[in-house]
Amino acid sequence: METAIEIVNVLLPVYFIVMCGFFYTKISPTDMTIVNKLNMNFFVPALIFSVMTEKDFYIGEYVGVLFSGVFIVLFSGVLALAVARILRVQWRTFIPPMMFNNIGNLGVPVMVLAFGEQALPIAIVLFMVENLLHFTVGIQMVNPHPSLVRLLKNPIVSASLLGMFFSLNGWHMPASAQISLDMVGQISIPLMLFSLGVRVSNVDFSHWRIGVLGGLMSPVSGLIATMPIIFLFDLDKVSIGVLLIFASLPPAIMNYMVAEVFLQEPQKVASIVMIGNLLSVLVLPLVLLFVL
Repeated sequence: METAIEIVNVLLPVYFIVMCGFFYTKISPTDMTIVNKLNMNFFVPALIFSVMTEKDFYIGEYVGVLFSGVFIVLFSGVLALAVARILRVQWRTFIPPMMFNNIGNLGVPVMVLAFGEQALPIAIVLFMVENLLHFTVGIQMVNPHPSLVRLLKNPIVSASLLGMFFSLNGWHMPASAQISLDMVGQISIPLMLFSLGVRVSNVDFSHWRIGVLGGLMSPVSGLIATMPIIFLFDLDKVSIGVLLIFASLPPAIMNYMVAEVFLQEPQKVASIVMIGNLLSVLVLPLVLLFVL
């Protein structure tokens, strides 16, 4: 009973904000384009940089988590490639959503609510790893000639690289600047959840078969990839718990945005992303039951 209450306490605040976005846009149709752009270009980079410049944060302490995140993302792609070939699904459409999950909108809030503020640095490292891989390996999948300049101009990538540089050199922001960064960064998490609710309200079920397949394959492939990590790396209980949550997350909304830009069957990708996020209502409680 205590574990069940704890799971409810973790997930209820998350899905409450998601449902606020869902019902609000049903009552008053909302265009989140500008808000999402502001969040991805300003609030999220501020969150990443503020965490990585905290006095008690040193990137070297999270090398195991960093390599674990890379392994989970890449190995999930290998498993997805095998499934795509067996089912004769277009791999450029299917693989990216299996590799790059919704750690931004959903993962970071769940991780922090499950394990407290001690999980935030771990979550940010995983968020950074996923985004760096998404804007390099992920873009390469759908666009054979990606621009390095465009990559470096991405605010999330820039904030991650700058944060790593500060952390490796032991540099920190002045107290007043750090407080300001923290306040700005904290805007991003509830805003991402609200945005997820708005997105889910527009889910397209016309490609429901590939959507259900992808929605189930995403957490399964991630959890399979996590199993050897538990034995390969000497990680603490919180890190393992956060990694299991990371592995079980549904596909990221960014997958749809990238597919739309490069015309890589965006409607199918949208179905995978949205149905996967709907299925997370069933998947995450089971994972939290094991983790907690």
